[in-house]
Amino acid sequence: MLQKVIDYKDIWKFIAEVSIWSSITIFAFLLRLDGNINGHAATIAQITFILFIFKSLAVYWFGTFRQSWRNTGFRDLYSIFKAVVLVFLVFLGVVFVFRSTLPVPLSVPFIELVLSLLILCGLRVAIRFYFVYWNPRKGDIKSTCRVLIVGAGESGNMAAREMFRHPEAGMKPVVFLDDDKSKQGQKFLGIPVAGPIEDMKDAVKFYKIDEILIAMPSETGDVIRRVVNEASKTGVKYRTIPSIYDLISGKVSINQIRNVDVEDLLRRKPVQLETGIIHKYIKGQTVLVTGAGGSIGSEIVRQLSRFEPAKLILLGRGENSIHQLLSEIEVKFSNLNYQVRIGNIRDYHSMERIFATEMPDVVFHAAAHKHVPLMEANPEQAVLNNVEGTFNLVRLSIKYDIQYFVNISTDKAVNPTSVMGATKRISEQIVKWGASQSKNGEVFVSVRFGNVLGSRGSVIPKFKDQIKRGGPISVTHPDMIRYFMTIPEASQLVLQAGALNMNGSVFVLDMGEPVNIEQMARDLIRLSGLEPDKDIKIKYMGVRPGEKLYEELLTAEEGTIMTRHEKIYVAKSADPIEHLERRLTDLLHIANNESKEKVKMAIKALVPTYKYAGKETVNF
Repeated sequence: MLQKVIDYKDIWKFIAEVSIWSSITIFAFLLRLDGNINGHAATIAQITFILFIFKSLAVYWFGTFRQSWRNTGFRDLYSIFKAVVLVFLVFLGVVFVFRSTLPVPLSVPFIELVLSLLILCGLRVAIRFYFVYWNPRKGDIKSTCRVLIVGAGESGNMAAREMFRHPEAGMKPVVFLDDDKSKQGQKFLGIPVAGPIEDMKDAVKFYKIDEILIAMPSETGDVIRRVVNEASKTGVKYRTIPSIYDLISGKVSINQIRNVDVEDLLRRKPVQLETGIIHKYIKGQTVLVTGAGGSIGSEIVRQLSRFEPAKLILLGRGENSIHQLLSEIEVKFSNLNYQVRIGNIRDYHSMERIFATEMPDVVFHAAAHKHVPLMEANPEQAVLNNVEGTFNLVRLSIKYDIQYFVNISTDKAVNPTSVMGATKRISEQIVKWGASQSKNGEVFVSVRFGNVLGSRGSVIPKFKDQIKRGGPISVTHPDMIRYFMTIPEASQLVLQAGALNMNGSVFVLDMGEPVNIEQMARDLIRLSGLEPDKDIKIKYMGVRPGEKLYEELLTAEEGTIMTRHEKIYVAKSADPIEHLERRLTDLLHIANNESKEKVKMAIKALVPTYKYAGKETVNF
């Protein structure tokens, strides 16, 4: 249970506030009696003592002595208002009840009310003004950066307040720009909103701006791209505050301001989760996450921590990635009850020991081999991990009465041209088969989405590394496009999909508009302060084995059904699951004993849309 700790500063502030407030009572009498208190001294002393008790209680009850005077805000002043009004009502009651024994002029309580509000609030405002606008430390600052803030909303105002509050940072907010016409011409915190974003170049020149701060954390990537394009024309430095995912606390601090990244240009509106139904199937449950050390698996763990699981079982094959996740958990989620299991999902007996010991209620299956060229060269490993591993987990989930099984799939499973995509399509079939075996309301689903920004081995970290080395950036093809979403967005929608209770479904996430990879590379070069084709060259490598110029989220015959969540759809999958167990057994036998070519032929027998170049077929 949290304990309220009162330090010495709070004690001194308590004494100072009650003393100042009590002296106001005496001052109110002096004003009313024109300084002549002869014959009223005893009454004044008694009233002051009575009100001293109630003022002490009010200061403690409303916690006004805990307020930071240098950071006073509207909520603080509202607390003082409530305390003063309460004491005023008490004072008024005392005057009426004890009128015969304590003759007090009726105007005195009203005078004290006004004086108390003016002095107690004015004192705080004066102290804040001193520290924010006339801080002696400002003289120690050698240079001040004049800042233009794009976005006069809540985030922009918070950023401006932080700059005023920390003048030692050397940032001075000078002007806002905002497309909202109702804000233009107004002042916020004394800072004018000079006009729309298109006026940025003129505003930078007129106000002698040194830096532009983009304070639009919830805007989409298209808007941020437009702002960045305007900022790049000015020739001054531009930075941004974190995205909405990083601002859950509702606070912007100086040290959170960072350079604009390519993720900002691809940003979409934040996901609105139905937290109630997610809580319902996660809270108090034992949850197993496979591939917990990976990009998606680790983010699922972070998201799950919000929904109060009884225990999390973190399963991973690589001890280093799991160890890195544990270091983060100890710092950010110290109250999380978790258990670590190092193991390979291909090992049925090891997995069964985990299921039998831990008895999970919910499984999120994120473990997979995902790198397309590597799996083309090692198709048997893709089958053994992506297919056999999923088959093991689904069979065990059926055996041990798992309530929810959520499989992470990929857009590469649609009309696959790669071994990786085809094996993930088979994993969807396995989960569908598992759904057909459920007897007591268990839910088995797959969730299909495209690339995630910043995941291990993805294109953006690779491009950044190539830029650091001075280039060139290697792009497979100028027309190659991909769907992208952030890791937190994908992970949140995975949790949401599991809560929809649509057994056997293959969910498709709304990936927005596809992105041209070459354009992304050029954006990244510019955001690094360099010029494409001049400072950093772009080199075309050609489409690699198994890759497509564009990915699809649906086959032509599938189509979608809407769900109650605007960003989640259901693919009308037509994959057959008859005799699937026998066919999988044959596929795994070939993967363990036959050549790479025969493995690919065997995969095609299970996934007819797999575009395998070989002429032979395998029937089973």
